[in-house]
Amino acid sequence: MMDTTKKSLQVAAIENGTVIDHIPTDKVFTIASLLQLDRCNDQVTIGNNLDSGRMGSKGIIKIANRFFSDAEISRLAAVCPNIRLCIIRDYEVVEKRIASLPDEFVGIVRCANPVCITNNEPMKTVFYVTDKEQGVVKCRYCGKEQNIEHIKLV
Repeated sequence: MMDTTKKSLQVAAIENGTVIDHIPTDKVFTIASLLQLDRCNDQVTIGNNLDSGRMGSKGIIKIANRFFSDAEISRLAAVCPNIRLCIIRDYEVVEKRIASLPDEFVGIVRCANPVCITNNEPMKTVFYVTDKEQGVVKCRYCGKEQNIEHIKLV
C-alpha cells in the first residue's frame, strides 16, 4: 500500500525561461499551439489536469530559455486571461506577471462579422476591450461585440 503523504509531482526546474501557470485544463494545448511549442528546440514541459487548490485542476507549461514580449502576452490573454507567467533566471523566480486583458488587441483577434472590412481587405484588426470582467471585445471598424470565449485569432 502506497503512503499518499509521500506522493508528489516532480517536474524538473528550469534554469532560465518562463513558467505559465494556472492554465484552465481545456486551454493547455491551445496555449501550446499558439506558442508553437512543437517547433521549440529548448526543453518544454507540459502538465495538465494537475491538482490546484484554487482551480480544482490546472495546467502548467515550462519553457526553457524563452521569454515573452508584451504582444505575445496579449495573445495569451486573448485566449486565456489571468494565467500567471513566472520569469525564471538562475533557477529563481525573478518576476511574476498576470496575462490580463489589455485595453485593446491589434492584429490578434479576427472579427466575427463576415462583412467587416477587416475580413475583406488586407488590414490589421483592432478590438477594444469594453468589459474586462465579462471578457467583451468590440471591433473598431464595424462595432461587432464578441465574448473572449468565442473569439478566433488572426
